[in-house]
Amino acid sequence: MPQHPEHSETERRRRGQIRLAAIVMAATMVIWMGASFLGGQLGLPARFAFLIDLAAIAALVWALFVTYWVWKARREDASDG
Repeated sequence: MPQHPEHSETERRRRGQIRLAAIVMAATMVIWMGASFLGGQLGLPARFAFLIDLAAIAALVWALFVTYWVWKARREDASDG
């Protein structure tokens, strides 16, 4: 009996990638806000704030690329079959 597409190994892997991207997005926002708050409370120099901002932006861009790659792969699969 053939497997349904939503139960295939590829689809399971894609769901894992999307789940990871969602966790990275949520954790990045929480850590970013917390680090910004702590930086202000501790009186850290502005260069550390920019470093935190750049790290957060890098994590969000990575999550965006992963989401795009999964979306593109699903779209290509839908057009093939």
